[in-house]
Amino acid sequence: MDPGEFLRASRVVIVAGKGGVGKTTVSAALARLAAERGLRTLVVGIDGGIGLARLFDAPPLTYEPAELAPGITGRLLTPDEALVEYLESHGLRRVSKRLLSSGAIDVVATAAPGIRDILVLGKVKQLERSGQFDLIVVDAPAAGHAITFLASARGVHDLVRVGPIEVQAAGVLELLGDPARCSVLLVTIPEETPVNELIDTAFALEDRVGVKLGPVVVNGVYPALACLDATVDEGSAPDAAALLAAARFRTARTDQQAAQLDRLGLSLPLPQVRLPYLFSTDIGRDEIGVVAAALSDQIERLAG
Repeated sequence: MDPGEFLRASRVVIVAGKGGVGKTTVSAALARLAAERGLRTLVVGIDGGIGLARLFDAPPLTYEPAELAPGITGRLLTPDEALVEYLESHGLRRVSKRLLSSGAIDVVATAAPGIRDILVLGKVKQLERSGQFDLIVVDAPAAGHAITFLASARGVHDLVRVGPIEVQAAGVLELLGDPARCSVLLVTIPEETPVNELIDTAFALEDRVGVKLGPVVVNGVYPALACLDATVDEGSAPDAAALLAAARFRTARTDQQAAQLDRLGLSLPLPQVRLPYLFSTDIGRDEIGVVAAALSDQIERLAG
């Protein structure tokens, strides 16, 4: 499949997964690939955005948009700032300031669960509708919160039947339910617990949200190495024992990941995009370029 066609399939791509599986890295790589293909790209942080900015060697994200790289804009979306902007756009600047200073927004959020998420998703919807960007990549909360984050619109819409909140929730539902406007990329690593959580998340999103699921991104896949089963006399060289131990570890790791990849394929009938393990403790622009190239190669292997 042509990567450009893949990237234009949905104007908003929400990247979600269990904490620690590299969903922020995938978000950054997806934005990098889109920019390389000439798409005006916005990458959005929800949970702080510090890690996302660090991958581009940029200062921490704020609510104000900032250039992270050529063709890539980054910003942090928070419910409080989204509410202030919404109220100010409706001529209620003084009210918005009082809500925040008094802590009333916390009371409202407690009384009506899902309001905070609706404010953020409503801002994403507004950005998508503005036409300013060809692709918006959302680095979503970790998998457990991702379900409630995306299901919030349905809950609020069922709870509130009239008024601006209902209109906002209905608009978010329309966004999430239109494959041309929005899809979700779920990210995992080839280990038992993350795979289990991804499978559960996928079915929960289909049942409760109805959003389109894209290919499953499997991060941190060890490449196959030949000759790992070669026999070596441990006394033949000073490093022979260490080399044998490393070969056994690598073989066990690749066997484990093969079993998890097979199980994932049997449990979830979605194509898999497999990204390489990065043997680096410091991931920045260069490493994101490597992941983006691997992502492009894997997309090309997908059926249209």
